[in-house]
Amino acid sequence: MDTPPPPRRPAATSPEGASVRIGALVPLTRPGWTEAGRHLLAGLELGVREANLTGGIGGRPLALAVRDTAADPRRAVAAVDALADLGVAALAGEYHSVTARSVAARADALGLPFLCSSAVLDALAEQPVERVARLSPPQSRGWRVYADFLLGAGHRRVAVAAQRSVYWAAGARVLREHLAPRGGTVDELDMDALTPAAVCDELVRRRATALLLLAGHPEPAVSVVRAVRGDRRLAALTIGAPAGQPEFPCWATSLGGDGAGVPFLRYLPARLTPLGERVRRDLRARLGEAPSFVAFEGYDTAAVLAAALRAPGGVSWPGVEVAGTRGRITFSRTPGTGVWQWAGAPVQIADRDPAAPDRFRILHTDRRGRQGTAA
Repeated sequence: MDTPPPPRRPAATSPEGASVRIGALVPLTRPGWTEAGRHLLAGLELGVREANLTGGIGGRPLALAVRDTAADPRRAVAAVDALADLGVAALAGEYHSVTARSVAARADALGLPFLCSSAVLDALAEQPVERVARLSPPQSRGWRVYADFLLGAGHRRVAVAAQRSVYWAAGARVLREHLAPRGGTVDELDMDALTPAAVCDELVRRRATALLLLAGHPEPAVSVVRAVRGDRRLAALTIGAPAGQPEFPCWATSLGGDGAGVPFLRYLPARLTPLGERVRRDLRARLGEAPSFVAFEGYDTAAVLAAALRAPGGVSWPGVEVAGTRGRITFSRTPGTGVWQWAGAPVQIADRDPAAPDRFRILHTDRRGRQGTAA
């Protein structure tokens, strides 16, 4: 039986005056979602810069050691080991849920604090762990909000165009379990077996009123959207993308007007905090485009870790309280996740305005803000 390595606490042995390093895990190459990785890294970089403007960590500068995960769990675990050998004080980031789960397990085994920025799979850890926390809401919460949105819009016959993965399967299960007691059905269409044209035929045969894309971008999601939009039989069908694909500019670039009017989940409030409005402007300048919710998650990650590393006695998630871009951030235990969780993370449903696809419409905000405003 293998014995796990002893917990490492590299920050305690860092030379006086040396930087305090955070290991940043982000998908920067394919098959990772590189646009999400770029936004996540921009937020992390801005947050670190601002932490240093306010004194760093006990007078020592905060720095990022960036590693590309490419959405590969094995590559990410190797990066965690390498970052631990570099003496990082904590780990941050990751967008892809399956990759983040592997990072969480390895980080906890090594005794490294890990703040997951953006992955939502409920069971981020198989068993409760002390060193791992998460900013984004669990998938079960966000996707239940999405299911309620569908019901409110009158959809009872829902189809999902799904690829095989733990993440997509978990999302389909949440939808099915939430819709079934309320008279809804979820038909699963296997995107590893069906062509976009065959998907259209199935939608007609099953009399679906909504199709949800539980599939990767750009393919097969783009081809399915084009096929559905071009099929007169499906003119009244609603296309949805709960995983958030339409959030990023590449969606609009790939689909133009066909990509508008596709409701998706994002983790923003109806209105940002005053800090969030300032950070929005700075992120736009840094990215050269409107920042996604993932960029705000990156900034908030850096702000939370800076506060946690400044605390006497080291990182303790229950003691963290930070004014973030999207609200006040604290951590508590949430059943089924295994990690410390920001329970108050905002959940919003938005789409791209058909009249102006570069503009977002807020269709629903869970527990916060007003509905029906433009962002």
